[in-house]
Amino acid sequence: MAAVAALGVETSVASVAQSCRKTTVAILGGGMAGITAAQALSNASVSDFVIIEYQEAIGGRAHHTRFGAQKDGSPYTIELGANWIQENPVWTLSKKYSLKNTNSNYSSILTYNETGYADYSSLLDVYEAASVSMSVEAGRLLAENLQDQSARSGLALAGWNPKHGNMAAQAVEYWNWDWEAAFPPEESSLIFGVAGNNLTFNQFSNENNFVIDPRGFSAIIAGEAATFLKPNDHRLLLNTKVTNVSYTDDGVIVYNEDGGCVSAAYAICTFSLGVLQNDVVKFSPELPKWKETAIRKFSMGTYTKIFFQFNETFWPEDTQYFLYASPTTRGYYPLWQSLSTEGFMPGSNIIFATVTNDESFRLEQQSDDETRAEALEVLREMFPDKNVPEPTAFTYPRWTKTPWAYGSYSNWPIGTTLEMHQNLRANVGRLWFAGEALSAEYFGFLHGAWFEGREAGEQVAGLLQDRCAKVYSGKEQCGPRPHYETLHGTSPLEHYNLLNGWAASSFNASKAKRDNLAALYNR
Repeated sequence: MAAVAALGVETSVASVAQSCRKTTVAILGGGMAGITAAQALSNASVSDFVIIEYQEAIGGRAHHTRFGAQKDGSPYTIELGANWIQENPVWTLSKKYSLKNTNSNYSSILTYNETGYADYSSLLDVYEAASVSMSVEAGRLLAENLQDQSARSGLALAGWNPKHGNMAAQAVEYWNWDWEAAFPPEESSLIFGVAGNNLTFNQFSNENNFVIDPRGFSAIIAGEAATFLKPNDHRLLLNTKVTNVSYTDDGVIVYNEDGGCVSAAYAICTFSLGVLQNDVVKFSPELPKWKETAIRKFSMGTYTKIFFQFNETFWPEDTQYFLYASPTTRGYYPLWQSLSTEGFMPGSNIIFATVTNDESFRLEQQSDDETRAEALEVLREMFPDKNVPEPTAFTYPRWTKTPWAYGSYSNWPIGTTLEMHQNLRANVGRLWFAGEALSAEYFGFLHGAWFEGREAGEQVAGLLQDRCAKVYSGKEQCGPRPHYETLHGTSPLEHYNLLNGWAASSFNASKAKRDNLAALYNR
């Protein structure tokens, strides 16, 4: 590579390409976006592609592991990454492949603090009412092309402003905001946080089911891959780590750690935002400033599930969620979920905690023993009348240290406009991009990756076949994606032709919910 790097980009592409494996489209990453992009190409009769995947199996951040033991000694399957499905294309795939899942009942929740059970559930209704008012304000800002605000300011203007000493209110806020966004309200966009939530949970339905399939959530991705890939298909390169990508207006060369390379007319990069932000893959030439700025501007969150299996279920078996308000630290082992509950994995004696953001980073630096001891102490505070034993099994992922992910999923930060986000989506030369972070509507969700992968595949196929591609908004996209060299303070929707109208429809989608809660807020 040193010799190649010393050459000019065009010269290196022309000379090195001769010794590389040739293909029409190189797809970098075999997660939902990569597989969906390949499927879109295949559906458009473009069969000459190569999927390059870091791991030994496809699936990306829909990633599971075997854990604990059932009565027969076989392990359970738990999801370390994506875990829920909503009514959207992923829901359709779950039915297609009979993916086992069960309803998450968010009304099945008990509240606790350091003294044990403490009923502060009335705060859940207070927050919900403020959230409705915040949603209305977000819609107004968008409609009038006004400057974005933080979700914190939106909540405060709606009357929700928990003081630092009110740890019960902090826990309720965590349950309602951080648990979804993986960031606190201070670091989240008001407009796009509300819009993304409305589009995912109110556009079609508010169904939100928890996947408990022994095959793992990634079974739907593997199932879709099998519709166009044969067993041991030579177009799927597993256990292959990309180190460098050279791109021009004429083609792309992908260099791998094993010394191999792939020369392609086009490439679709589906690396996570975390991988792009951590500079683990070098681009030649360096990505233009507008692209690099967009990558740095967006946020990659961390969402950590900490799993325990015990020899008994000492928590209420008929309850799904347990909210804990730490006396000192917001987000300290705040949320616990039972898998022993009927409909999930009854009799498993498995419970898991969720932490995000700063607490995730902190736990990732600790040993398993340190984290286990901390979490057990919280459980013993929550259930002081129980003899909480040592677990029989324990595990948690370290997402920010996982080299093919470097985080869990994206979040839209305050001040990021549609123009900035379009720069994140835009191609550079013949190098295209896809993934959940690139979805303005569904960032942070697996269905965002599905939509973006499909659109990138269709657009590249359109370029290869000299035709326009119909994108999922229903519009036709001809040629490369536009980008913005000059950014503006706001992004009027009428100036943003690709996604014109998406956000406005998201606020309309939640009208019924707003109407239902209006009385509670105004009384």
